[in-house]
Amino acid sequence: MTDALLIRITCPSKDIAQKIADASVEQRLAACANIEGPVSSTYLWKGVVEQAFEHVLWLKSVTACWDALEGLVTEVHPYDVPAMVAMPCSHVLAPYASWLDENTKAPAQ
Repeated sequence: MTDALLIRITCPSKDIAQKIADASVEQRLAACANIEGPVSSTYLWKGVVEQAFEHVLWLKSVTACWDALEGLVTEVHPYDVPAMVAMPCSHVLAPYASWLDENTKAPAQ
């Protein structure tokens, strides 16, 4: 097991996804960001089935940056409850893991 995280965040627009991506990489909370979409989403919100087109933001980061990323996303993201989930990476190519560690930095506590 490594401390690498693959973080998935759905965003209402490419602009919001790009804003979070840019801030995450500029602040070294993520080493890389990818934006996919639009994708069609169906979800239950306040008892009603909703449908929307969203963009999926993927961040490549490390566990130590999670709290700061969570703060950034809740500050920038317009949803009341952003869908932000992290998947721990059980295996990572060694040179990529080194690059990830070199290009992320958890803020001082």
